[in-house]
Amino acid sequence: MSSVPVTTWSLEQTSPADLLPAAAPEGEVRVVRAEVPSPEFSRFLYASVGGDIRWTDRLGWTYARWQEHLERPGVETWVAYDRGTPAGYVELDPQDEGVVEIVYFGLVPAFRGRRIGGHLLSCGAARAWDLAERWPGRTPTKRVWLHTCSKDGEFAMDNYQRRGFKLFDTKVELEPEVAAPGPWPGAHPA
Repeated sequence: MSSVPVTTWSLEQTSPADLLPAAAPEGEVRVVRAEVPSPEFSRFLYASVGGDIRWTDRLGWTYARWQEHLERPGVETWVAYDRGTPAGYVELDPQDEGVVEIVYFGLVPAFRGRRIGGHLLSCGAARAWDLAERWPGRTPTKRVWLHTCSKDGEFAMDNYQRRGFKLFDTKVELEPEVAAPGPWPGAHPA
């Protein structure tokens, strides 16, 4: 199996004032929290958003592993809907000492390029900043961070920086080259 160099950039916000919200897209786009932990729905979002950009780390998770992850206090999934259809999502994962990671963020390919991503990221970052308000006993958020890599969409880094995220680390590592799995085995995403 061949390897390819992959650059990973880590970005952060250290104050809610860092967030530079995008304008809401035209049309009926809503961002709603998926409050009921659902392995089926979360795996659907993960595979549908990441299938063409080689998200593979969670494809082998069992149902029980998904359930365990989603039931962790403070883990939240926020879903963008365009006229009732899931268009993308943001997954928040609280860490120690008031840190919240945006672990996954992205759009289903058919919804990219329609100004939904900036709006969804704005909503997700805002929800990371006020996460402790929904989870009694959590330390208020002091830092929101995420990472993106050279395998992600071509506009990812620009979107993060336009929302006020600042670069704090860059790494280049060799990774095994894998085929884009698509949203399900054998699929060929458009």
